[in-house]
Amino acid sequence: MTPPQQLRIAIAGATGVVGRHVVAHARAAGHSVVPMSRGTGQDVTTGAGLAEALTGADVVVDVTSVLTTRTRPAVDFCTRATGKLLAAEQDAGVGHHLALSIVGVDGARRGYYAGKVAQERLVTAGPVPWTVLRATQFHEFAAQLVQRTGIGPVVAVPAGRVCTVAASEVGAALVALAEAGPSGRATDLGGPEEAELADLVRRWLAATGQRRRVVRVPLPGELGRRMRAGGLLPGPDADRGRATFGEWLAGDAAAVR
Repeated sequence: MTPPQQLRIAIAGATGVVGRHVVAHARAAGHSVVPMSRGTGQDVTTGAGLAEALTGADVVVDVTSVLTTRTRPAVDFCTRATGKLLAAEQDAGVGHHLALSIVGVDGARRGYYAGKVAQERLVTAGPVPWTVLRATQFHEFAAQLVQRTGIGPVVAVPAGRVCTVAASEVGAALVALAEAGPSGRATDLGGPEEAELADLVRRWLAATGQRRRVVRVPLPGELGRRMRAGGLLPGPDADRGRATFGEWLAGDAAAVR
């Protein structure tokens, strides 16, 4: 079905875990999509290729990310990428910047969360009308942890309660927000059920036929305390996705492999 107004949506990070779903949902809704990534000639850390890609764009959806848990690289990436995007959007006359952030980042001073805090500050104080959607960790986070923290037969998993959500549902929510126009802080989005992160990793390993020991590790510092205290869980007023982690495991064979 053709939407009431067809938009030209530029998607930064279009090949990532969420980005590919934003692309698919936007195209299914009948919008004109401009996928942006280094593979298509755009680099958000230098600004290369952004001017051309944003010509005629109505909205930019920023779902870029960087694989780091270190504070300085995370802040540097989020600051540079957001600054380059906002400047290019202002030059191109883009009327809406839509950024994906994380539930529970408030006041974070360390790690990747500190980068998202810096990103939100730039967006909310920037020259382009904006929307920020905070979502919980994705179902895919379990597999990512195995890749990042697995050493031989052991996988170290941070202790904490999570409420993971399907990346596809996050993508759909972002497209709906793009259609709605600048909205400020959108309602947070979380998954349908709470779980211990280590248990999700064990379920993912079992589904993929891997016999590895999962070790639950209480992280030190602020982030570790917040994870154990439920600080990454969505609040009572948050929107909730429908697909459970088990349904995602059963239905997304490509992600499981």
